Amino acid sequence: MTDLAARRLLLVHAHPDDESINNGATMARYAAEGAHVTLVTCTLGEEGEVIPPGLGHLTADKKDSLGPYRIGELATAMAELGVGDHRFLGGPGRFRDSGMMGLPQNRRPGAFWNTEVDEAAPFLVEVIRSVRPQVLVTYDPDGGYGHPDHIQAHRVAMRAAELAADPAFRHDLGSPHSIAKIYWNRVPRSVAEEGFARLRADAGSRAFPGIADIGDIPGVVDDSEITAEVDGRAYAARKAAAMSAHATQIVVDGPFFALSNDLGQPVFTTEYYQLARGESGAPAGERERDLFEGVAR
Repeated sequence: MTDLAARRLLLVHAHPDDESINNGATMARYAAEGAHVTLVTCTLGEEGEVIPPGLGHLTADKKDSLGPYRIGELATAMAELGVGDHRFLGGPGRFRDSGMMGLPQNRRPGAFWNTEVDEAAPFLVEVIRSVRPQVLVTYDPDGGYGHPDHIQAHRVAMRAAELAADPAFRHDLGSPHSIAKIYWNRVPRSVAEEGFARLRADAGSRAFPGIADIGDIPGVVDDSEITAEVDGRAYAARKAAAMSAHATQIVVDGPFFALSNDLGQPVFTTEYYQLARGESGAPAGERERDLFEGVAR
C-alpha cells in the first residue's frame, strides 16, 4: 500500500466541467486524504453553449470570451474539491475547443482535434515527469461519447504516458517516469439505470422539463467491464458545489443535474473506472476500492 502522502493522481480532461462531472467525488476524496491531485485540462471550452441568459454574450458566435470566463469557473470548482494543482495543457488557450464532431470548428487552426497527437503529447509528458503520478485517469478510446476533444484527450494522455517512460525521449522535459496504472472513466449500466429510475420517480419535483437518455451518459458499459469504484458519497456536497461552479454549463438540482439541453440526469457520487494499463490490486474477480491498490511507494 502506498503511503497516503506519497500518492499522486493525474487526471486529463478535455474541457472545464468534465472533471467535476466525471471525477469530482474521487478528486475531493483523494485531496482530503492527503494525496497530490493534479488536473490537466486540454482546452478552455470556448465552443460551449451558455445556460444563463445574462451570460449569453460570451459564446463563440458573439464575443467569443467564454474560454477566459470558464478559467474562473474551473478555479472555483477546484477550490470546492480541495485541488490546488490544476493546469491547462501547454498553458491556457494553447489548444482551442473543437466543438462537436463534424462541425467546421474541428478543422480550424489550433483546434485540439486538428492538432497532431505528437505535437500535444510533449506538454503532458512534462507534467508527468514533473509530478510523477502513479495513477492516471482519462477517457476511453471513444472519449466516453464521441466528442472529438475527448477522443483527442484520450489519445494524448495514452501517448504521453508512453513517451514519459521512454528514456530516449526529450531529456529537456525531465527524467523518465512510468505510470503504474491508467484508468478510463466508466459508468456501469446497472448504476445508470438505477439513477434514471430515481430521476423518473422524482421528476415532478425537479426543475428540468425532460430527462436525458442513458445513452447521453459518457462511458456507460456492462457492469462486467468495471474494475474499480471509488466511494465518494462523503464528498457528494463538494462534487455538487464543484459542478455548480461551472454555471455556464451545468444546473444542479439535488442529486440530479442538466446541461444546456435541459434534460435531467443523475449525479454519481460513487465513481467507476476500468483499468486499462497496470495490475489490479484487488483479489481476482473483485473490484478495486482504491485506485492506488497494489501500487508500491
